[in-house]
Amino acid sequence: ELKLNSYDIGVDIELADAVQRLRFEQPNVRLVVITSAKANSFCAGANIRMLALASHVHKVNFCKFTNETRNAIEDATTGSDQRYIAAINGTAAGGGYELALSTDRLLLIDDGNAAVSLPEVPLLAVLPGTGGLTRLTDKRNVRPDLADVFCTLEEGMRGQRAVANRLVDEAIPRSKFDQRIDELVTELAGPESADRQGVELPTLMKSLTADTITYRYVSVTCERLTGSATVVLRGPDEAAPGSAEDAHLQGAAFWPLTLLRELDDALLELRFNEPSIGSLVLKSDGRMGEVMAYDAILRNPADHWFVNEINLLAQRVFKRLDLTSRSLFALVEPGGCFGGFLAEILFAADRAYMLDGTFEHAGDVAPATMTLSNGNFGAYAMVNGLSRLATRFLGDQDALEAARDLIGQPLQAIRAADAGLVTFALDEIDWDDEIRLLLEERAGFSPDALTGMEANLRFGGPETMESKIFARLTAWQNWIFQRPNAVGETGALPLYGTGRRPTFDKTRV
Repeated sequence: ELKLNSYDIGVDIELADAVQRLRFEQPNVRLVVITSAKANSFCAGANIRMLALASHVHKVNFCKFTNETRNAIEDATTGSDQRYIAAINGTAAGGGYELALSTDRLLLIDDGNAAVSLPEVPLLAVLPGTGGLTRLTDKRNVRPDLADVFCTLEEGMRGQRAVANRLVDEAIPRSKFDQRIDELVTELAGPESADRQGVELPTLMKSLTADTITYRYVSVTCERLTGSATVVLRGPDEAAPGSAEDAHLQGAAFWPLTLLRELDDALLELRFNEPSIGSLVLKSDGRMGEVMAYDAILRNPADHWFVNEINLLAQRVFKRLDLTSRSLFALVEPGGCFGGFLAEILFAADRAYMLDGTFEHAGDVAPATMTLSNGNFGAYAMVNGLSRLATRFLGDQDALEAARDLIGQPLQAIRAADAGLVTFALDEIDWDDEIRLLLEERAGFSPDALTGMEANLRFGGPETMESKIFARLTAWQNWIFQRPNAVGETGALPLYGTGRRPTFDKTRV
């Protein structure tokens, strides 16, 4: 039961969908106002009783998904020129205030009651779960000492005090609130842009069985014995269109857009519904030439808004892959098509294995290849702000430039391994045994230790607001959500709303 505009995963799935549809289906929209249809309550944040009853796995996945949705709002502002403002027409607490923090401008109604707050520490013995602490300091430049005061006040801050502490941009009397929102809409929306024809995103068609998820271009097969899933990405069925405008005319049927939407959905299916699947084996199947022809269209995003949006979607999907707490192994085999934007899969993987030569049983098939394009050198930044290749070759500019010299060349296994683009080049004799031993070994390790190891190794380089949210917040919340002070019989989450105060173990660990 959702009270005071609180939210659960269902609400956030709808919000994420709305944000994405605004970008593709309503590209002429320049300003989005997030407000509440419920008087006196903007949003009370995540539903506490849901969190108290949910499994640990669901809580952590829920927080990660809501973080990705908030980041998508900010990405719409920086990448799609769709600015967001929060018209906070009632109290915004916890995740509700964090939702507002993801917007470009915060306006709070000043009626003596409405407040903004992050009460998780004093009320629930957990942390604000969707980036609130980081956005206070890194985005709104709230002084750390004042942020400390704010985050320990159950009631939060109201009116001009919230403005003085940089928690909101304006506090407006109720009598003038709607007028001020209208003024700001006129001011920020700006002149009408060129008329862009939006692209409808139809519901994805997929088939689910006990062990498979099948889409048009993506298929997932779960192997329960090894705790792994094989994810196959399939190349296009037809030749690439001749131009970005022709791609736009294909709409949601344009191969890269369909493939990316399907991969995104598959990753979320695995995260939420297959928690015991610990390793993802990533493969591709298709003609490299056709994939590179499609990639060529994506290389000029300034030429068309539709192409720009697909590149931004690709960046978000590949980030979702980076941030998925699974071991990632890419296999480059004959008949595969890891080229251009799809080569990002190789660089997102914890390891990439490439077959040197062909399989004897495959007949007259060319050896496996992979191909780089300009897009692999900056079009799809990770949460650390760097490309995956720049992260791979951190501190080794010569190796990065040597890889750049290979753009457009079909690289077979030995050459790709020598360039540092794959981890191992194996011949047919070793291939099956090496992959089998890899998955068996991985299944024997602690999944907690692997999650920590992989997250530490994947995100080298500088910290950004986004990397802090996932690297710091997700890691700490993962631990805090298991502590008795939060979820024990006398912990804060189970006792919330009962009138009983929690009993805390005071030991600092």
